[in-house]
Amino acid sequence: MATSSVSKGCFVFKPKDSKKRKTSTTADYFQKGKAVSENDKLRFSSYQSLWQQMKEETERLQENLNEKMFDSFISFIKKSHVQVNSEVNDWSYRMRCSEIPTAALVLGVNVPDHEMTVQSLSDLLKQSFTPHVVCLQGKECTTVKQVLQKILKHLMGGNSNEEEEEEEEEDMEHSVDFHQIKMSCSMASLCRWYNTVTKKSTSKSPRKKRKSLLTHEMAPPIVIIFKDLESFLPKVLQDFIIIASNYIQQLPLMLVFGIATSPIIIHRMLSHSVSSLLCIELFQSLPCIDHLAAVIDKLVLTTKFPFKLSGKVLQVLTNIFLYHDFSAKNFVKGLQLSLFEHYYTHPLSFLCCALNETNARVHHLSHDDCELIRQLPSLMGYVDHQDSEKQVELLTDDQYLKNIVQTLLMDLHIYHKNYFAVLKCLHIFTSSLPKYPLGKQIRELYITCLESNVWEIKEYSSAFQLLGMMAKDELVCLLQKCVEVLQSSEHKSLAQATQTLEDFLAKFQKLDDAPVEDVEDGDENITESQKSLQKKTDLYQLQKTLMEMNVLKRRKKPSRFEGLRMDVLEFMDQLARQYLVSPDTQPLHELVYFKDASTLRRHLNAAPRAALQMALSNPYYYLKNEALKSEGGTITNAAPDICIIYKLHLECGRLINLYDWLQAFATVVCAAEGKDPDKINDGQVEGVIHARFIRAVSELEFLGFIKPTKRKTDHVARLTWGGV
Repeated sequence: MATSSVSKGCFVFKPKDSKKRKTSTTADYFQKGKAVSENDKLRFSSYQSLWQQMKEETERLQENLNEKMFDSFISFIKKSHVQVNSEVNDWSYRMRCSEIPTAALVLGVNVPDHEMTVQSLSDLLKQSFTPHVVCLQGKECTTVKQVLQKILKHLMGGNSNEEEEEEEEEDMEHSVDFHQIKMSCSMASLCRWYNTVTKKSTSKSPRKKRKSLLTHEMAPPIVIIFKDLESFLPKVLQDFIIIASNYIQQLPLMLVFGIATSPIIIHRMLSHSVSSLLCIELFQSLPCIDHLAAVIDKLVLTTKFPFKLSGKVLQVLTNIFLYHDFSAKNFVKGLQLSLFEHYYTHPLSFLCCALNETNARVHHLSHDDCELIRQLPSLMGYVDHQDSEKQVELLTDDQYLKNIVQTLLMDLHIYHKNYFAVLKCLHIFTSSLPKYPLGKQIRELYITCLESNVWEIKEYSSAFQLLGMMAKDELVCLLQKCVEVLQSSEHKSLAQATQTLEDFLAKFQKLDDAPVEDVEDGDENITESQKSLQKKTDLYQLQKTLMEMNVLKRRKKPSRFEGLRMDVLEFMDQLARQYLVSPDTQPLHELVYFKDASTLRRHLNAAPRAALQMALSNPYYYLKNEALKSEGGTITNAAPDICIIYKLHLECGRLINLYDWLQAFATVVCAAEGKDPDKINDGQVEGVIHARFIRAVSELEFLGFIKPTKRKTDHVARLTWGGV
């Protein structure tokens, strides 16, 4: 295991028992939390159960969103795959024998979501169409030989899991079969393998049924998926397509391009002579904004899951989505982190569970748990509004408190059910207004309602002013949508509101059937005034007539439609004021709402520069060594060399003299080692201290705090100013 010289290279020796090392699980980490009660296991099991439900809902949502694109993709493959002749297995019967069927999937800029979409597509192809599916990545295929190696390895090995492939690759490097694949990585060897596989499948099928078999049953195509087309080298891609086109009559090849930017990238990467060898059809996935809206609707704006997000937390997650990656997958990961932090930090979070489990868990509350519930700010506010007798019972009687907690949790569930239904109705009315005063997406309106009472902001009043000018057809359409939303809520408290909206619809219908009304008195007076304007008159008479017309317009009674429209808007305003009250006013809302936005931002939206400066200026924050504790922004001489160098460079100006810097560093280090700093003279700095100084300065330069300068050879230029 020894080496002759460490200067010749760096050697890594893996331990033999690396696979047997014990790794800490999520449960071990969870049970180290700030637990006040003995409900750690129950909190962790609640987290696991709820996250599993949310994960399954996310997977179903992903399948539903991609269903339309996948159906059209499968139909394209079936059309491109012409039926084989019953007697002669000849691929010349392809519709376009000289072109390779190619599907261009425009997946969008949300690159982290591509892996999930491609994996779903690959599984769908393997289940319903062909077992021969290969997924390639640009970083693994820098040459045509590597492309063919990956294809042969996937097809002959049948491995789809990347981790298993990496492990098997380490074991197969010394086997004869893997070397044979490396030696014979060509399209001809792929043809021989495919002919062998198809002959075996043909010999197993009865002769009488061969004529009725489809092509993909007797000879399934080989689908090659290029996950990230932009990452492939154009030369490699062109050479592979040219080689594959020469074997298209022998191999049923089909290509799939995963595109993140625009379909024009195909023609930028491929020349006209190469792109003419492809029969390309374009497929567009759902926009990532619509994907996010569907995720929020299914996971956040629902009573199916008891866990809820505060306005600031939801704003952090949406900002990361909109300004960083456009990834719905990362949004769900942020939601999972919020869920984990809520159950990890809150000792009473085990009460954040399904409604049918709440009563049993409340019944088994201990006295310590009851005391924790009494300390909740929302419950303290609820107790203050009760009678003196009830206050004493709530603060002293645990059983009475448990009964009240059961009732309050039920009321909280009903509150959320009504809240989301009315929120969707308000969004239906305001999402089509000019300039979107309350937001175009429902998440914007939801965040506004979470942070404050929505009817108290000026955008709310401006939105209702615009609604007061809405036409009858638009208003009737919005009312119909609101009736559908309220009917889907199926709650008794909203039944009366649903009936009122249906009555409004019936009244609008009667307006269409009613005869035309006679001209009112005010209209007659206005008409007479207008006629008088046509006559010759003086300036005084003209002014008097105009003033009379203005007064008559103000006194004019609203029409039946205008009065009915006003009644509808007043009713919607009443619904908003009644049901869209802030969740902070609800008792026990702390049990289900996660509000620690700063923790979430620190984990998901990291600030590398601030963290780096914190580590250099306060090493105790990360190392947790008692010897590194300091006060007043100073650093002890026991700190790491780079921390000492960093602190000394903060005391310098634009240019730093390396010699003075070295002398100061040597003084601090010698004081830490118990040596006399006064004995350090010119040329007497120890070689070890000099080497430590050079290494620390090099690390500081690598981190971007200093750089060499040509103004003075023995100086370096400082690139940053100030500390944390």
